[in-house]
Amino acid sequence: MNSAAANAVVSPSAEAVIDVKGLTKKFGERTVVDDFAIRVNRGQIYGFLGPNGSGKTTTIRMLCGLLTADAGEGQCLGYDIRRESQQIKRHVGYMTQKFSLYEDLSLAENLDFIARVYDVKDRKQAVDKTLERLGLTARRTQLAGSLSGGWKQRLALAACLLHEPKLLLLDEPTAGVDPKARREFWDQIHDLAADGLTVLVSTHYMDEAERCHALAYIAYGRLLANGTATQLIQQSGMTTWSAAGPDLHDLARELRGQPGVDMVVPFGTTLHVSGADATQLEQSLAPYRERTGYRWVRIEPGLEDVFIGLMNSAKDNFQ
Repeated sequence: MNSAAANAVVSPSAEAVIDVKGLTKKFGERTVVDDFAIRVNRGQIYGFLGPNGSGKTTTIRMLCGLLTADAGEGQCLGYDIRRESQQIKRHVGYMTQKFSLYEDLSLAENLDFIARVYDVKDRKQAVDKTLERLGLTARRTQLAGSLSGGWKQRLALAACLLHEPKLLLLDEPTAGVDPKARREFWDQIHDLAADGLTVLVSTHYMDEAERCHALAYIAYGRLLANGTATQLIQQSGMTTWSAAGPDLHDLARELRGQPGVDMVVPFGTTLHVSGADATQLEQSLAPYRERTGYRWVRIEPGLEDVFIGLMNSAKDNFQ
């Protein structure tokens, strides 16, 4: 799946901003990232998905030069990820999961500090321009610690953009942010990508994953699948039925373990029942579909169905 999906997402003539293979990282005896490969083109928004502890953050840190891979090779922004990490850092904007700016400084003071760190020319003009670009001018004197989650997120993004990076790495940037702020954030990301900025973003939200140009799913340190959302769904080979009716909890318990039933997942007031063998799945579901009071509909699996299925088939690297 991996090679076919990757070939479908990129073209040979496309400009690769990230092109790595064989990336491996161990902490002690545990392999956190295992033989990882990915290619990301200029202007792409590439989504990283996977459970907590899957190696997403470690991979991002290797790509931007904060960690050195134990094995593997490749380039980021034209620089060798192992030998030229300092050059990579100068051209990357990295937004961490946790708000990491100074809460007792104003927005303008925080950005001025970041500008000093990166030795940005015409520092005051750059700060003013960035505040305006992110809609923060009216709050420039406000203390960062007094901002709501959505505004802190916007300030963190402003800090990442201040030195005009060529690559933006976002590590679960919208965790704990309300839906309106998340949507506004993603509108900004798409505007930046349209201007040629490349974005690599990790997320747990399926609606955000669907807004990415391409996706990579990582579980327990290994890349399980990559491609567009449509490609991942098509290549999963999964058949899914939706069931609505009474006592869905009891129905789910009966269905689990039946031949051809690989996954039974509650989705609101319905159950999604999925399997890789469509014929066997339908045979097992046939008697249940005859029960009075239930409505069964065959549906196209969604990204969440696909990723839960991938997760169930992954080998835990803690074991």
